Amino acid sequence: MKTAKIFDTERLVVRPLNVNDREDFFDMMGNPKVMNPIPREAMDRETSDQHFEKHLNSNTNSETKVWAIASKDDATFIGIAAFLKNNEKEDEIGYRIREKFWGIGYGTEIVKGLIDYGFNVLNVELITADVYVENVKSIKILDKFFERYFEIYNSEDNCTDLRYKLNITNYL
Repeated sequence: MKTAKIFDTERLVVRPLNVNDREDFFDMMGNPKVMNPIPREAMDRETSDQHFEKHLNSNTNSETKVWAIASKDDATFIGIAAFLKNNEKEDEIGYRIREKFWGIGYGTEIVKGLIDYGFNVLNVELITADVYVENVKSIKILDKFFERYFEIYNSEDNCTDLRYKLNITNYL
């Protein structure tokens, strides 16, 4: 059975989460090195499973879309990609990558893919991204595509985030 594809990039495919992703999802969400730069606590199994179940049936029509990122080569679960609404109801992208896949360009590749998908498929006019001011690796990626907009206090994570924005007219 062929899995539905949301979009793909050179090396990655973004697809709906499926039940076979549960263990790799926990490998990511339970890893302090992945979660601390957000900054969030690593999740225990129960919390990870709750988040997984919540996003398992995320679909293209819902306001919050969370999908699996997988390798085109062998379908390995790399991480998650998301489209959601920020606190100002603007379209926002997000991504999270398992530690063992860091440093090989997947972050940059998935951000570009999310931007292309947002402008060309979802037909949004503006895309934002928020990142913790100490998350140097994600800042480096977002600086390639977005303009820094402002700093904002993130009460949910009790930290200061940088808000990035990209208007479709600046991207084309």
